[in-house]
Amino acid sequence: MPDIVVMFFLLGLVAGAVKSDLEVPKATYDTLSLLLMLTIGLKGGMALYGNLHWGLVPELAGVALLSALIPLMLTPVLRRMVRLSAADSASIGAHYGSVSAGTFAVALAYVEARNLMVGSEVTLYLVAMELPAIMVAIALFRRHQGAEVNESVSKLWHETLTNRGVILLGGGVLIGAFYGPAQGEDVTNLFTNAFKAVLALFLLEMGLTAAQTLRPLPWHHWRLLTFAIVTPPLLSMLGIMMGVALGLPTGSVVILAALTASASYIAAPAAMRASIPQANIGLAMLASLGVTFPLNVIIGIPVYHAVIEAIVG
Repeated sequence: MPDIVVMFFLLGLVAGAVKSDLEVPKATYDTLSLLLMLTIGLKGGMALYGNLHWGLVPELAGVALLSALIPLMLTPVLRRMVRLSAADSASIGAHYGSVSAGTFAVALAYVEARNLMVGSEVTLYLVAMELPAIMVAIALFRRHQGAEVNESVSKLWHETLTNRGVILLGGGVLIGAFYGPAQGEDVTNLFTNAFKAVLALFLLEMGLTAAQTLRPLPWHHWRLLTFAIVTPPLLSMLGIMMGVALGLPTGSVVILAALTASASYIAAPAAMRASIPQANIGLAMLASLGVTFPLNVIIGIPVYHAVIEAIVG
C-alpha cells in the first residue's frame, strides 16, 4: 500500500478529473505551503542540532553540482528533441534542475515510515539545489541571445534568496539547529506532530492542480509529455550515484534520488517569469506539476528505493 499521504494526492487527482466542485481556498493553500516548508526546516534543523561539522561542505557542494549540471544536460535535449524554443528549453531545464519541496516532503515521510537511516543534513539539500540550476539556465539563455551573462545577476540572487521558500526553509533550519528538539519542543512539537496532516492537505491541493493542468490532455505536446515521463527516472540515477559516492545512508540516498528526479513548481516559475519573460511557464507547469510530480509521488519514490537496495544490497 502507498503511504496514506499519497492517497490524498490521488483523491485530489480524481476529484479534479471528474470536475468536482472540491477546492482548497488560496489562503488555505498559502498557509499549508508555509507550514510545510517551515516544518521541513525545523525538522532538519533539530536533526542538525549538535551535528554540524566541516564534512558537510563537500557533500552539499556535490548536491549543488548536481543541480547545476541538470539544465546543462537537459536544455540541448529540450531544444533539439522536444523541439522547444531557446527560452522554453532554458526554463524547463531550470525547473528540472531545481527541486520540489512537495516531493521532498513525501520522500521524507516515506523514509521515516520505513525507519530508514537519514542524515541530519538532508533538508539542506533543498536549499543547496534551489539556486544553481536557475542561475545556469539563465546563463545559457543569455549566452544564446548574445547578452551579458552577469546582467541583472544581483537582482536574481536577491529574488531567489529572499523568496518565501528559502526564507522559511533556511529560517526553520537555523531555529531548529539553535534550539534543538528539547529546548524548543513547546513550539516545534506543534509543527512536527502535524507534519503528515499538513502534507496530506497540501497533496490534496496538488492533486486538484495537477488534474486541472492535464484537462484536457494536451496530446499536441506529446514530446514534452514523453520527456516529463522519461526524464525523472534517468535523473534519479544521478542522485543515486552521487549518494552512493558520498557514502550516504539509504534514507538520504532515497531523498537525494527523489530530489534530482523532481521538478520545481514554486521557486523556478517565479524566477523564470522575472528573468526569461519569453518562456511559456504553462509548458513548464504541465511537465513539472502535471506529469513529473504525480509520477514521483505515486510510483517513483518506491522504485528509486528498490533500485538503491539492489545497488547497495
